[in-house]
Amino acid sequence: MSSTNQQIQQYLTKNEDKARLLVSCPDQPGIVSSISKFLYEHEANIVESSQYTTDHVEGTFFLRIVFASNNIKDKETMLKRDFQSIADQFDMNWRMSFLHNLKRTAIFASKELHCLRELLYEWESGDLMTDISLVISNHETGRELVESFGIPFHYIPANKDIRNEVEAKQLELLEEYKIDLIVLARYMQILTPKFVATHPSSIINIHHSFLPAFIGASPHKRAYQRGVKLIGATSHYVTDDLDEGPIIEQDVIRVDHRNSVNDLKKKGRLIERSVLARAVKWEIEDRVLVHENKTIVF
Repeated sequence: MSSTNQQIQQYLTKNEDKARLLVSCPDQPGIVSSISKFLYEHEANIVESSQYTTDHVEGTFFLRIVFASNNIKDKETMLKRDFQSIADQFDMNWRMSFLHNLKRTAIFASKELHCLRELLYEWESGDLMTDISLVISNHETGRELVESFGIPFHYIPANKDIRNEVEAKQLELLEEYKIDLIVLARYMQILTPKFVATHPSSIINIHHSFLPAFIGASPHKRAYQRGVKLIGATSHYVTDDLDEGPIIEQDVIRVDHRNSVNDLKKKGRLIERSVLARAVKWEIEDRVLVHENKTIVF
């Protein structure tokens, strides 16, 4: 067994009786009390809890709870079924995930491999606790790297003229591998609304600028022409509006007049790698809730 598989197995064993509950609903009295009572009645112990409200009178309430219960695998269906009455009472959007079910992730890549490398290294070290089920790329560049980690690599040439045909093949693979999360690790193709609709709030992209500045192509060139002193990277959910989905994480690095466009690109890659890895980690750990076109990150 590889060291990565050993780490995953250790994680699953350690957390086999844990689950996470994410809730968003109109703020009102009794939410936390009702959820706590529900967990108590189902012999569950709260391990971790975070909450936030946009306004305590007319706002939206957000909650993330990690709880533990003996033999939780046997209770999974019952817990979800019984919680629905509370969800209906408070008009909740909610999801309950069980840590013994490892999320299945697909990574999309193109020629530039720095973000893909970072994700693979983080996964290998045990910091991304997910099943990276496959990598899909429109270039062969990353095959050797990906297969060295024992991960299936699927090469599907892509361009705007055959986009529908390509996406049909991609969606087939995503269904075959039962994918929960899609990560665009500098995948340089625009996804169609049809594709995005199949995985709402489940596609994470890395944009090589500090959005909303320099949306679209060639951000480093435009940043250089503008004479910026900071460049950054933004990880966000993919929506039909190009580079305007809910932002999960951002970071910046300083630059100055001595830096060329290529220097900006090199420095930008450092930020892109870490920003994307953090966003993916938070999503895997159920720390992100989407509210309108923003995110709440616990």
